[in-house]
Amino acid sequence: MIELPTALYDAAGVRALDDLAIRVHGIDGYELMNRAGAAAWDAARRLWPDARRIVVVCGKGNNGGDGYVVAALAARDGLSVELAALGEPRSDESARARLFAAGQGVDAVSIDAVDFAAADLVVDAVLGTGLARAPADAAAVAIERINTCAAPVLALDIPSGLDSDTGCAPGVAVKARATCTFIGLKLGLVTGTGPELAGEVIYDGLGVPAAVFDEVPCAASRIDSCLVEGWLPRRSRCTHKGEQGHVVLVGGNDGMTGALRIAAEAAARSGAGLVTAATRSRHAMFINIARPEIMVSGADDGDALARIVEGRNAIGIGPGLGRDEWAASLLDRALVAGVPMVADADALNLLAGGRMPPPGTVLTPHPGEAARLLGVATAEISRNRPGSARAIARRYGGVCVLKGCGTVVTDGHALYVCDRGNPGMATGGMGDCLTGIIAALLGQGLTPLRAAVCGSWLHAAAADLEAAAHGMAGMLATDLLPHLRTLLGPHDG
Repeated sequence: MIELPTALYDAAGVRALDDLAIRVHGIDGYELMNRAGAAAWDAARRLWPDARRIVVVCGKGNNGGDGYVVAALAARDGLSVELAALGEPRSDESARARLFAAGQGVDAVSIDAVDFAAADLVVDAVLGTGLARAPADAAAVAIERINTCAAPVLALDIPSGLDSDTGCAPGVAVKARATCTFIGLKLGLVTGTGPELAGEVIYDGLGVPAAVFDEVPCAASRIDSCLVEGWLPRRSRCTHKGEQGHVVLVGGNDGMTGALRIAAEAAARSGAGLVTAATRSRHAMFINIARPEIMVSGADDGDALARIVEGRNAIGIGPGLGRDEWAASLLDRALVAGVPMVADADALNLLAGGRMPPPGTVLTPHPGEAARLLGVATAEISRNRPGSARAIARRYGGVCVLKGCGTVVTDGHALYVCDRGNPGMATGGMGDCLTGIIAALLGQGLTPLRAAVCGSWLHAAAADLEAAAHGMAGMLATDLLPHLRTLLGPHDG
């Protein structure tokens, strides 16, 4: 199995890759279709070796052509194949592929003539990467039939109904057990509903020359361990705590001191040399008792916070901050402190009311907070996560970390997607943990974009280590803290 690449492409980029491979590098389009079908069939045999009856559902485009090749190869290997076609092929390559299937004894029939209940495997070749609206007519009916089948589904290139640019499904969409994607890894497979619909993603470049990829800019980059390892700071053997950054975490209003404690400890566990929690004076002793390594300072108004943050290396504001007068006064002072900053939770909600952060601030909204920052409905954020993150970064002049499945990180220009993490992270305190991690990295001198990218990956990768060790259900934000040390260990020197 080929490792997933880091370059992510939108539909226009994929078309450009195909065009260059065919027009400039002389790879015949039908040859590419055969390679795609062969790669998909190899994946199917590896994943479901006991399958004996398969159903292949083909649309009119080249995605359907890939499906015809799969049907032909399955029949050639002695399997029972039923082939449903939603119409006549639109391209010469797809027409040739349909003849290839017929030559192997597989004739196309209407979808109503197919026995889905008897299938061991269903292959989705209905729609490709060009979808920008909800599937309709025969395609919608086919998707619904596929989803009612008990057999596992292998999607070709992208699950039908999923927008390859945004990770949104504007209407019905195939829910696949696995997706075999070709040439360019699609952005929509790794964010939004993409991971849920795609299942396991298998990539094959189909032998396209590396020069093709050099000529087409990608739409985004998938964050991987190599990227993070190259950006994380390394410690000199002669270093001391003063060189590792003094980070101030601000928040912990009444009833929410736990959020501040999580953020502060996450900062300490992410390599910050010194960590101060700034909160209401009456809450200070509770945080000190819970984690004695964290310094705590009473900040009962903005003037007090100004003294605390003077000369510090980074601020993380928002965990348990609230939205009352005290919270607003602290945020207003933090905004003019001249210190690199990450803003989360109620700091974001207060910013949405008309305040502007200093340039370069890292904003870490979940979709609801993102909607408030842009003044739109939450559904609008989910319809285009990459576009929404870019809009926030550009409006507020900083870096946006749009949390959720396939967290998106952008400074308004470069776009990164974190495909790590798991559903166990759907619990209180996870965002506070991320705030502390990013604040620590800012304090150690990383640029806002690099701190956001590395912090997002460390946060999600730590959650995956915890899930692997103990399962997802019942995961707590503080469970991630020991794993942060494991992930950061190779950078000790």
